Amino acid sequence: MNCRLAICQTNPKLGVVADNLQSHHQWLDRCLEQKADFALFPELSLTGYILRDLTSDVALALDSPQISELVARSKDISLAFGFVEHSLDHRFYNSFVFAEDGVIKHVHRKVHLPDYGIFEEGRYFAAGNNFTTFESKHGRFGFLICEDAWHLSSAWLHFLQGADALLVPVASPSRGIETDGEHLASQKSWHELCAAQAKFLQTWVVRCNRVGYEDGVLFDGESAINAPTGEVVAAAHHSEEDLVVYELTSSALKRARVETPLRRNAHANLVRRQLAIIANDPDLSGLIDDE
Repeated sequence: MNCRLAICQTNPKLGVVADNLQSHHQWLDRCLEQKADFALFPELSLTGYILRDLTSDVALALDSPQISELVARSKDISLAFGFVEHSLDHRFYNSFVFAEDGVIKHVHRKVHLPDYGIFEEGRYFAAGNNFTTFESKHGRFGFLICEDAWHLSSAWLHFLQGADALLVPVASPSRGIETDGEHLASQKSWHELCAAQAKFLQTWVVRCNRVGYEDGVLFDGESAINAPTGEVVAAAHHSEEDLVVYELTSSALKRARVETPLRRNAHANLVRRQLAIIANDPDLSGLIDDE
């Protein structure tokens, strides 16, 4: 992969899809001026995050005019954006679309819906049920929408499928005061998590957070890109809208994977057998006996 990826650290308006759609076009224009190949937006970038009873009002079908309008922009630049998806069976998902060459190439529905602390996603959204890595002309990508990234199995599934980059769109509020450093506890946790995933899964990790206030909650930005060796190679402002463009290369992936061939020794079948035992799964009993 050799891809000039643009992180669009935006401040969506809560529940105002028309304004957010226009903002997406403006950001895409800026990305094209920077000669970016791929633009990544934050979680729920078309709607805002703390939606509650607005969820059904802002939901869009995949074939809606608003989605089609953005997908059409992918003829000029690959792009990925977040929205509330209204499914054919009238469920609502926290979804992310990847579009390229004028068509939707992949849709990820957020699997892990937080419903603790200030989070209420479990009340309003249905949960997705898979982590599928997909091919782009710029590389092989896998999505983790915010809470998805905090469950280690999610990223590991993309690792087993050969992801070149983990794309992590988030809407992460500022939480916790660190008395021994300059970062909030939430920021420090994200830094540590993304560095560990990049290093141990030997992949680029691209986290795109949002900024701004909603219902008294501050979203703190600090979007960043971690190289396959773990270190941060590009970062956005901590509290303002920002555009960060950085080139993801296959040479960095090769160096990390040749030096430490972790995927070769991943032993996915061993994990499968152990999970069958832990879950007492009768459908896999033959597999366990054979081994």
